[in-house]
Amino acid sequence: MGYAHDYAAAIMQRGRVPMPPVDFVPNWSDGPRKAKYYPAVDSLPLPVADYPADASLDRAFGDGGDGATSAGEFDLTSLSGMLLDSYGLTGRRLGVQANTDLSALPFYPLANWSRGSASGGGLYPVSVYWVSGRRGPVTPGVHYYSTRHHAMQRLLTGDVSGEVRAALGGHAAGTPTDQYLVLGIKYWQNSFKYNSFSFHAVSMDLGAAVQTWRMWARARGLSVEPAMWFDEARLQKLLGVAGPEEGVFAVVPLKWAGEPAGSTEEPARPGAGDVSVRHRDIERSRQVFTFDALLKMQAATAELATQRPAPGALAPAAAPPANPDLPVVALPAARAMPGDVRTVLRRRRSSFGRFDASRPVTGEQLAACLAASSAGSRLGGDTGTGTGTGVEGGGVRLAKLYAFVNHVDGLEPGAYEYDPDTHELRLVKAGRPGEFLQRNYFLSNYNLEQAGAVLVPTVRTAAVLDAVGDRGYRLVNATIGAVAQSVYTACSALELGCGVALGFDNVSYIEELGLDATGEAPLLIMMVGNERPAPAGFRFEIA
Repeated sequence: MGYAHDYAAAIMQRGRVPMPPVDFVPNWSDGPRKAKYYPAVDSLPLPVADYPADASLDRAFGDGGDGATSAGEFDLTSLSGMLLDSYGLTGRRLGVQANTDLSALPFYPLANWSRGSASGGGLYPVSVYWVSGRRGPVTPGVHYYSTRHHAMQRLLTGDVSGEVRAALGGHAAGTPTDQYLVLGIKYWQNSFKYNSFSFHAVSMDLGAAVQTWRMWARARGLSVEPAMWFDEARLQKLLGVAGPEEGVFAVVPLKWAGEPAGSTEEPARPGAGDVSVRHRDIERSRQVFTFDALLKMQAATAELATQRPAPGALAPAAAPPANPDLPVVALPAARAMPGDVRTVLRRRRSSFGRFDASRPVTGEQLAACLAASSAGSRLGGDTGTGTGTGVEGGGVRLAKLYAFVNHVDGLEPGAYEYDPDTHELRLVKAGRPGEFLQRNYFLSNYNLEQAGAVLVPTVRTAAVLDAVGDRGYRLVNATIGAVAQSVYTACSALELGCGVALGFDNVSYIEELGLDATGEAPLLIMMVGNERPAPAGFRFEIA
């Protein structure tokens, strides 16, 4: 077994056995920026355009693995829209809520800027690079997406798309193109707060960002599917980043408008593999710490990154089927989700203690949230494993969902498992779960009993690691991040509040739900419910 098994076990136990360094306190005044800073580079402002309202959520969610192909092609305008609606800054938020950072938010340097994608702690450590070849709309090169400016910053000039294709290996044949989005994780941008826990959090951030892209693209007849197995060291060298400081987690090939059919392969050039971005990110923090567990996880998950698992490798790690011995509880049909993807993403936010139990969630709303979670439980048709996690790649669903019901019309309080194939619930444990939920939550920013329901996604983490190696940890958490983003987006459409948290006692949830026998690991909790009416808040749109 690799180190990822040890790390996964420590994550499950951290509510009872703190992860080192136990005495670490973030130095907020010396924290990093929420984006990379490349001084003295050229910037290309991206176009901003309105999109038709027919980019509906029904099409965006689909079923998450229906095998349907999207024949549309990206252009500069659609690429710009996808980035803006996911990771770009779209507005300033200041609401009276229960989170611990409330007192700092009125000050401009610490302002809370809304984005379509969710991120643990609001830290947004995903670095988005655009590697554009000679068939693209701009001068070929490597660009960094500056979220604050909604612009591409040119880090390298010249067609190096062949480097990305070479790093992808056989996976590059799936989408013949010379346009790629490469997603890195700058660890210090998150670890300054979460230290050793950081790898667990940032790998979920990756999934949330990619799932936002998938929903946005699918609604417009486009396709976004990440590759997660490739030559990571080669791409780190191309981007000019140090391995322990920034991992490269995913590559997204983009089917581009105007590209001729057939291969984009080019003859090998002298010096191929030696090209590298020379510009360097300038760190704001005067003191940067490293954490042993984080360094080990980056090394462990990058070590065999080029060894793409064989077709069918993930099948033994699939989510367990519904328990036939549990009582079946019918769910109503999922409520339709009105609105278009852009509007709903702009509206997304975390509830932070604003839930109101006096206004129960309807059964149709809960059903829609559960269906949305199922759409996120398969991280696309091809994750670079050779089979992927969607139907077109073998039909492997990694995540399973449980629901603690507090206040839902037509449902008795209790703990349930969700069967996505029949769209039914199965009663695991009857009785009001509010006391259990609050007792096993570490923070003070939510009263979980006031939420209509608390949804809990699980993955058989150890089985995934046994099946595909340590790099599978990134896939596990990316899948969970995708589930969280799907539920956030559904709640926004349904005008429900939503909050996601990692600060809970995982072991207690394993015991309460009886997950020992299946090896399922509960990895986060998602609260959904109506909020108190007419809350005090400030919102200013900037995009």
